[in-house]
Amino acid sequence: MNLNLKTKMMILFFTIIFVPLLFLTVAIFGISMHEEVNLINELSKEDVMIGALISRRFMTSLGWATIIILILTSTLITVWVNKEIYKPIKQLSIAMRKIAEGDFDYRLDPMKNDEIGILYNNYEQMRLHLKENAEEKAQNEKKSKELVSNISHDLKTPITSIKGYVEGIMDGVADTPEKMDKYIKTIYNKANDMDRLINELTTYSGIDSNKIPYHFHVINIADYFEDCVEEVGLDLESKNITLNYTNLAPSDTAIVADPEQLKKVINNIISNSVKYMGHDKGEIDIRILDEGESIRIEIEDDGKGIPAKDIGNVFERFYRTDSSRNSMQGGSGIGLSIVKKIIEDHGGYVWATSKEGEGTCMHFVIRKYTEKKDEVTVDM
Repeated sequence: MNLNLKTKMMILFFTIIFVPLLFLTVAIFGISMHEEVNLINELSKEDVMIGALISRRFMTSLGWATIIILILTSTLITVWVNKEIYKPIKQLSIAMRKIAEGDFDYRLDPMKNDEIGILYNNYEQMRLHLKENAEEKAQNEKKSKELVSNISHDLKTPITSIKGYVEGIMDGVADTPEKMDKYIKTIYNKANDMDRLINELTTYSGIDSNKIPYHFHVINIADYFEDCVEEVGLDLESKNITLNYTNLAPSDTAIVADPEQLKKVINNIISNSVKYMGHDKGEIDIRILDEGESIRIEIEDDGKGIPAKDIGNVFERFYRTDSSRNSMQGGSGIGLSIVKKIIEDHGGYVWATSKEGEGTCMHFVIRKYTEKKDEVTVDM
Protein backbone atom coordinates (compact mmCIF):
# COMPACT_ATOMS: atom_id res chain seq x y z
CA MET A 1 0.00 0.00 0.00
CA ASN A 2 1.42 3.39 -1.04
CA LEU A 3 0.87 6.13 1.53
CA ASN A 4 1.60 9.75 0.82
CA LEU A 5 4.13 11.67 2.89
CA LYS A 6 1.46 13.55 4.86
CA THR A 7 -0.19 10.31 6.00
CA LYS A 8 3.18 8.81 6.95
CA MET A 9 4.07 11.87 9.05
CA MET A 10 0.69 11.70 10.84
CA ILE A 11 1.26 8.03 11.67
CA LEU A 12 4.79 8.88 12.84
CA PHE A 13 3.70 11.61 15.25
CA PHE A 14 0.77 9.52 16.44
CA THR A 15 3.22 6.71 17.26
CA ILE A 16 5.59 9.07 19.10
CA ILE A 17 2.79 10.41 21.32
CA PHE A 18 0.49 7.40 21.67
CA VAL A 19 2.94 4.61 22.57
CA PRO A 20 4.49 6.31 25.65
CA LEU A 21 1.06 7.54 26.79
CA LEU A 22 -0.28 4.03 26.46
CA PHE A 23 2.42 2.63 28.73
CA LEU A 24 2.02 5.45 31.25
CA THR A 25 -1.73 4.88 31.34
CA VAL A 26 -1.22 1.16 31.94
CA ALA A 27 1.29 1.94 34.71
CA ILE A 28 -0.99 4.41 36.47
CA PHE A 29 -3.89 2.02 36.19
CA GLY A 30 -1.77 -0.79 37.65
CA ILE A 31 -0.67 1.31 40.62
CA SER A 32 -4.24 2.41 41.35
CA MET A 33 -5.46 -1.16 41.27
CA HIS A 34 -2.65 -2.25 43.59
CA GLU A 35 -3.50 0.44 46.18
CA GLU A 36 -7.17 -0.39 46.02
CA VAL A 37 -6.43 -4.05 46.64
CA ASN A 38 -4.31 -3.12 49.67
CA LEU A 39 -7.11 -1.03 51.13
CA ILE A 40 -9.75 -3.61 50.53
CA ASN A 41 -7.75 -6.41 52.13
CA GLU A 42 -6.83 -4.16 55.11
CA LEU A 43 -3.24 -5.07 54.85
CA SER A 44 -0.92 -4.74 57.80
CA LYS A 45 1.63 -1.97 58.01
CA GLU A 46 4.37 -4.30 56.97
CA ASP A 47 2.35 -5.44 54.03
CA VAL A 48 1.73 -1.83 53.06
CA MET A 49 5.45 -1.12 53.19
CA ILE A 50 6.12 -4.16 51.10
CA GLY A 51 3.43 -2.99 48.66
CA ALA A 52 5.01 0.46 48.48
CA LEU A 53 8.39 -1.08 47.79
CA ILE A 54 6.87 -3.20 45.07
CA SER A 55 5.16 -0.10 43.67
CA ARG A 56 8.47 1.81 43.58
CA ARG A 57 10.18 -1.08 41.86
CA PHE A 58 7.30 -1.32 39.47
CA MET A 59 7.54 2.41 38.72
CA THR A 60 11.30 2.12 38.25
CA SER A 61 10.88 -0.80 35.89
CA LEU A 62 8.11 1.06 34.13
CA GLY A 63 10.34 4.14 33.77
CA TRP A 64 13.16 2.08 32.26
CA ALA A 65 10.68 0.32 30.00
CA THR A 66 9.32 3.69 28.88
CA ILE A 67 12.86 4.96 28.18
CA ILE A 68 13.72 1.82 26.23
CA ILE A 69 10.47 2.10 24.25
CA LEU A 70 11.17 5.77 23.50
CA ILE A 71 14.71 4.90 22.39
CA LEU A 72 13.43 2.11 20.15
CA THR A 73 10.70 4.35 18.78
CA SER A 74 13.16 7.18 18.13
CA THR A 75 15.57 4.75 16.45
CA LEU A 76 12.84 3.37 14.22
CA ILE A 77 11.67 6.90 13.40
CA THR A 78 15.25 8.00 12.62
CA VAL A 79 15.77 5.02 10.33
CA TRP A 80 12.43 5.68 8.61
CA VAL A 81 13.10 9.41 8.16
CA ASN A 82 16.58 8.63 6.82
CA LYS A 83 15.23 6.08 4.35
CA GLU A 84 11.99 7.75 3.30
CA ILE A 85 12.92 11.45 3.39
CA TYR A 86 16.63 12.24 3.86
CA LYS A 87 18.12 9.84 1.31
CA PRO A 88 15.59 10.65 -1.47
CA ILE A 89 16.08 14.39 -0.92
CA LYS A 90 19.87 13.90 -0.92
CA GLN A 91 19.59 11.98 -4.21
CA LEU A 92 17.45 14.79 -5.61
CA SER A 93 20.05 17.34 -4.46
CA ILE A 94 22.83 15.37 -6.23
CA ALA A 95 20.67 15.15 -9.36
CA MET A 96 20.04 18.92 -9.36
CA ARG A 97 23.77 19.56 -8.98
CA LYS A 98 24.40 17.30 -11.98
CA ILE A 99 21.90 19.36 -13.97
CA ALA A 100 23.67 22.58 -12.92
CA GLU A 101 26.95 21.05 -14.18
CA GLY A 102 25.39 20.24 -17.54
CA ASP A 103 25.07 16.48 -16.98
CA PHE A 104 21.60 15.52 -18.22
CA ASP A 105 22.12 11.74 -18.02
CA TYR A 106 21.73 11.34 -14.23
CA ARG A 107 18.41 9.52 -13.80
CA LEU A 108 16.12 9.23 -10.81
CA ASP A 109 13.71 6.30 -10.86
CA PRO A 110 10.65 7.00 -8.66
CA MET A 111 9.69 3.92 -6.64
CA LYS A 112 6.54 5.28 -4.96
CA ASN A 113 3.63 7.58 -5.68
CA ASP A 114 4.05 9.87 -2.67
CA GLU A 115 5.25 13.48 -2.69
CA ILE A 116 8.90 12.40 -3.08
CA GLY A 117 7.89 10.23 -6.01
CA ILE A 118 6.12 13.22 -7.60
CA LEU A 119 9.30 15.30 -7.13
CA TYR A 120 11.30 12.54 -8.85
CA ASN A 121 8.82 12.44 -11.73
CA ASN A 122 9.02 16.23 -12.12
CA TYR A 123 12.82 16.04 -12.08
CA GLU A 124 12.80 13.35 -14.78
CA GLN A 125 10.50 15.42 -16.99
CA MET A 126 12.72 18.47 -16.51
CA ARG A 127 15.89 16.43 -17.17
CA LEU A 128 14.53 14.95 -20.39
CA HIS A 129 13.32 18.37 -21.57
CA LEU A 130 16.69 20.01 -20.84
CA LYS A 131 18.55 17.11 -22.45
CA GLU A 132 16.41 17.42 -25.56
CA ASN A 133 17.03 21.18 -25.69
CA ALA A 134 20.78 20.70 -25.20
CA GLU A 135 20.93 18.08 -27.97
CA GLU A 136 18.89 20.31 -30.27
CA LYS A 137 21.16 23.27 -29.50
CA ALA A 138 24.27 21.19 -30.21
CA GLN A 139 22.74 19.95 -33.44
CA ASN A 140 21.83 23.48 -34.52
CA GLU A 141 25.34 24.69 -33.72
CA LYS A 142 26.77 21.87 -35.81
CA LYS A 143 24.40 22.69 -38.66
CA SER A 144 25.20 26.40 -38.38
CA LYS A 145 28.90 25.60 -38.76
CA GLU A 146 28.06 23.48 -41.80
CA LEU A 147 26.00 26.37 -43.16
CA VAL A 148 28.89 28.81 -42.76
CA SER A 149 31.21 26.31 -44.45
CA ASN A 150 28.75 25.71 -47.32
CA ILE A 151 28.04 29.41 -47.83
CA SER A 152 31.77 30.21 -47.75
CA HIS A 153 32.37 27.57 -50.42
CA ASP A 154 29.44 28.76 -52.52
CA LEU A 155 30.56 32.40 -52.30
CA LYS A 156 34.20 31.62 -52.99
CA THR A 157 33.38 29.76 -56.22
CA PRO A 158 31.59 32.63 -58.03
CA ILE A 159 34.03 35.22 -56.65
CA THR A 160 36.96 33.24 -58.07
CA SER A 161 35.13 32.89 -61.38
CA ILE A 162 34.27 36.61 -61.53
CA LYS A 163 37.89 37.55 -60.77
CA GLY A 164 39.09 35.23 -63.52
CA TYR A 165 36.76 36.67 -66.16
CA VAL A 166 37.47 40.28 -65.12
CA GLU A 167 41.20 39.63 -65.37
CA GLY A 168 40.59 38.09 -68.80
CA ILE A 169 38.80 41.27 -69.91
CA MET A 170 41.56 43.46 -68.44
CA ASP A 171 44.27 41.40 -70.16
CA GLY A 172 42.52 41.60 -73.50
CA VAL A 173 41.63 37.90 -73.71
CA ALA A 174 38.04 38.84 -74.61
CA ASP A 175 39.18 40.31 -77.91
CA THR A 176 35.97 39.73 -79.84
CA PRO A 177 32.39 40.96 -79.23
CA GLU A 178 31.26 37.33 -78.83
CA LYS A 179 33.87 36.59 -76.14
CA MET A 180 33.14 39.88 -74.39
CA ASP A 181 29.42 39.09 -74.37
CA LYS A 182 30.10 35.60 -72.99
CA TYR A 183 32.38 36.95 -70.26
CA ILE A 184 29.88 39.61 -69.20
CA LYS A 185 26.99 37.11 -69.12
CA THR A 186 29.06 34.74 -66.99
CA ILE A 187 29.97 37.52 -64.58
CA TYR A 188 26.31 38.52 -64.40
CA ASN A 189 25.21 34.94 -63.65
CA LYS A 190 27.86 34.49 -60.96
CA ALA A 191 26.85 37.79 -59.37
CA ASN A 192 23.25 36.55 -59.34
CA ASP A 193 24.38 33.37 -57.58
CA MET A 194 26.09 35.46 -54.89
CA ASP A 195 23.01 37.65 -54.53
CA ARG A 196 20.83 34.56 -54.10
CA LEU A 197 23.09 33.19 -51.37
CA ILE A 198 23.09 36.50 -49.50
CA ASN A 199 19.29 36.65 -49.75
CA GLU A 200 19.07 33.10 -48.41
CA LEU A 201 21.20 34.05 -45.42
CA THR A 202 19.09 37.14 -44.75
CA THR A 203 15.86 35.16 -44.95
CA TYR A 204 17.33 32.35 -42.84
CA SER A 205 18.15 34.77 -40.04
CA GLY A 206 14.51 35.91 -40.16
CA ILE A 207 13.28 32.31 -40.00
CA ASP A 208 15.56 31.52 -37.06
CA SER A 209 14.15 34.44 -35.07
CA ASN A 210 10.64 34.00 -36.52
CA LYS A 211 10.74 37.61 -37.76
CA ILE A 212 10.31 37.41 -41.52
CA PRO A 213 8.71 40.73 -42.58
CA TYR A 214 5.54 40.26 -44.61
CA HIS A 215 3.58 42.85 -46.59
CA PHE A 216 0.48 41.09 -47.85
CA HIS A 217 -1.44 42.38 -50.87
CA VAL A 218 -4.16 41.07 -53.12
CA ILE A 219 -2.36 40.10 -56.32
CA ASN A 220 -3.67 38.82 -59.62
CA ILE A 221 -2.12 35.43 -60.36
CA ALA A 222 -1.95 35.85 -64.16
CA ASP A 223 -0.28 39.28 -64.04
CA TYR A 224 2.10 38.33 -61.26
CA PHE A 225 3.36 35.09 -62.82
CA GLU A 226 3.67 36.59 -66.30
CA ASP A 227 6.05 39.22 -64.91
CA CYS A 228 7.85 36.62 -62.81
CA VAL A 229 8.25 34.18 -65.73
CA GLU A 230 9.59 36.96 -67.94
CA GLU A 231 12.20 37.92 -65.33
CA VAL A 232 13.25 34.34 -64.52
CA GLY A 233 13.19 33.31 -68.18
CA LEU A 234 15.98 35.73 -69.12
CA ASP A 235 18.27 34.28 -66.48
CA LEU A 236 17.46 30.67 -67.46
CA GLU A 237 17.98 31.43 -71.14
CA SER A 238 21.57 32.43 -70.43
CA LYS A 239 22.04 29.00 -68.83
CA ASN A 240 20.59 27.09 -71.81
CA ILE A 241 17.47 26.14 -69.87
CA THR A 242 14.02 26.42 -71.47
CA LEU A 243 11.20 27.77 -69.34
CA ASN A 244 7.60 26.77 -70.16
CA TYR A 245 4.61 28.47 -68.53
CA THR A 246 0.96 27.35 -68.40
CA ASN A 247 -1.88 29.05 -66.51
CA LEU A 248 -5.08 26.98 -66.27
CA ALA A 249 -6.74 29.23 -63.65
CA PRO A 250 -9.32 31.91 -64.60
CA SER A 251 -7.74 35.22 -65.57
CA ASP A 252 -9.30 37.07 -62.61
CA THR A 253 -7.95 34.62 -59.99
CA ALA A 254 -6.28 36.44 -57.09
CA ILE A 255 -4.53 35.51 -53.86
CA VAL A 256 -3.43 37.40 -50.76
CA ALA A 257 0.37 37.19 -50.67
CA ASP A 258 3.60 39.06 -50.16
CA PRO A 259 4.92 39.53 -53.73
CA GLU A 260 8.57 39.70 -52.68
CA GLN A 261 8.44 36.64 -50.42
CA LEU A 262 6.49 34.66 -53.03
CA LYS A 263 9.17 35.55 -55.56
CA LYS A 264 11.75 34.07 -53.18
CA VAL A 265 9.76 30.83 -53.20
CA ILE A 266 9.81 30.64 -56.99
CA ASN A 267 13.47 31.68 -57.27
CA ASN A 268 14.60 29.19 -54.62
CA ILE A 269 12.76 26.29 -56.27
CA ILE A 270 14.06 27.17 -59.74
CA SER A 271 17.58 27.77 -58.41
CA ASN A 272 17.49 24.34 -56.78
CA SER A 273 16.34 22.78 -60.06
CA VAL A 274 19.14 24.49 -62.01
CA LYS A 275 21.79 23.54 -59.47
CA TYR A 276 20.97 19.83 -59.63
CA MET A 277 19.82 19.66 -63.25
CA GLY A 278 22.54 17.16 -64.09
CA HIS A 279 22.88 18.04 -67.79
CA ASP A 280 23.76 21.07 -69.94
CA LYS A 281 20.44 21.79 -71.61
CA GLY A 282 17.42 21.46 -69.37
CA GLU A 283 13.75 22.31 -69.22
CA ILE A 284 11.58 23.75 -66.44
CA ASP A 285 7.77 23.94 -66.50
CA ILE A 286 5.67 26.29 -64.37
CA ARG A 287 1.99 25.35 -64.21
CA ILE A 288 -0.89 27.06 -62.38
CA LEU A 289 -3.87 24.78 -61.70
CA ASP A 290 -7.34 25.71 -60.47
CA GLU A 291 -8.44 23.65 -57.45
CA GLY A 292 -11.73 25.30 -56.49
CA GLU A 293 -11.05 27.42 -53.43
CA SER A 294 -7.28 27.21 -53.96
CA ILE A 295 -4.68 27.31 -56.68
CA ARG A 296 -1.81 24.87 -57.04
CA ILE A 297 1.51 25.95 -58.53
CA GLU A 298 3.77 23.25 -59.95
CA ILE A 299 7.42 23.84 -60.86
CA GLU A 300 8.82 20.79 -62.61
CA ASP A 301 12.28 20.08 -64.03
CA ASP A 302 13.77 17.29 -66.11
CA GLY A 303 16.84 16.90 -63.91
CA LYS A 304 18.31 13.86 -62.23
CA GLY A 305 15.55 13.61 -59.61
CA ILE A 306 15.62 12.97 -55.87
CA PRO A 307 15.98 9.48 -54.31
CA ALA A 308 12.82 8.15 -52.66
CA LYS A 309 14.57 7.95 -49.27
CA ASP A 310 15.30 11.70 -49.37
CA ILE A 311 12.06 13.09 -50.78
CA GLY A 312 10.40 13.47 -47.37
CA ASN A 313 13.30 15.48 -45.95
CA VAL A 314 14.11 18.00 -48.67
CA PHE A 315 12.24 20.82 -46.90
CA GLU A 316 14.12 20.34 -43.63
CA ARG A 317 16.72 22.95 -42.72
CA PHE A 318 20.31 22.06 -43.66
CA TYR A 319 19.20 18.82 -45.29
CA ARG A 320 21.08 17.82 -48.42
CA THR A 321 20.87 14.55 -50.33
CA ASP A 322 23.91 12.30 -50.53
CA SER A 323 24.49 13.27 -54.16
CA SER A 324 24.47 17.00 -53.36
CA ARG A 325 26.89 16.49 -50.46
CA ASN A 326 29.31 14.73 -52.77
CA SER A 327 28.90 17.08 -55.74
CA MET A 328 30.67 20.32 -56.65
CA GLN A 329 27.43 22.28 -56.42
CA GLY A 330 27.56 22.40 -52.62
CA GLY A 331 24.51 24.26 -51.41
CA SER A 332 23.51 25.77 -48.10
CA GLY A 333 20.68 23.32 -47.44
CA ILE A 334 18.28 26.10 -46.43
CA GLY A 335 16.70 27.12 -49.77
CA LEU A 336 13.77 24.71 -49.67
CA SER A 337 13.26 25.15 -45.92
CA ILE A 338 12.74 28.86 -46.67
CA VAL A 339 10.18 27.86 -49.31
CA LYS A 340 8.29 25.74 -46.76
CA LYS A 341 8.30 28.49 -44.12
CA ILE A 342 7.05 31.21 -46.48
CA ILE A 343 4.29 29.04 -47.98
CA GLU A 344 3.07 27.96 -44.54
CA ASP A 345 3.07 31.59 -43.38
CA HIS A 346 0.78 32.25 -46.36
CA GLY A 347 -1.63 29.61 -45.05
CA GLY A 348 -0.61 27.09 -47.70
CA TYR A 349 1.39 23.87 -47.86
CA VAL A 350 4.14 22.46 -50.05
CA TRP A 351 5.38 19.02 -51.08
CA ALA A 352 7.61 17.38 -53.67
CA THR A 353 7.33 14.45 -56.06
CA SER A 354 10.27 13.02 -57.93
CA LYS A 355 11.55 10.11 -59.96
CA GLU A 356 15.25 9.45 -60.28
CA GLY A 357 16.53 10.01 -63.79
CA GLU A 358 13.37 11.85 -64.89
CA GLY A 359 13.06 14.95 -62.73
CA THR A 360 11.39 16.60 -59.76
CA CYS A 361 8.15 18.55 -59.32
CA MET A 362 7.56 20.99 -56.45
CA HIS A 363 3.91 21.65 -55.60
CA PHE A 364 2.50 24.36 -53.36
CA VAL A 365 -1.10 25.36 -52.68
CA ILE A 366 -2.44 28.79 -51.66
CA ARG A 367 -6.07 29.71 -51.03
CA LYS A 368 -7.79 32.09 -53.45
CA TYR A 369 -8.86 35.59 -52.53
CA THR A 370 -12.67 35.66 -52.64
CA GLU A 371 -13.73 39.07 -51.32
CA LYS A 372 -14.37 41.71 -54.00
CA LYS A 373 -12.12 44.54 -52.88
CA ASP A 374 -9.58 46.52 -54.80
CA GLU A 375 -6.62 45.77 -52.55
CA VAL A 376 -5.84 44.67 -49.05
CA THR A 377 -2.56 45.51 -47.36
CA VAL A 378 -1.49 43.67 -44.23
CA ASP A 379 1.97 44.21 -42.73
CA MET A 380 3.48 41.62 -40.43
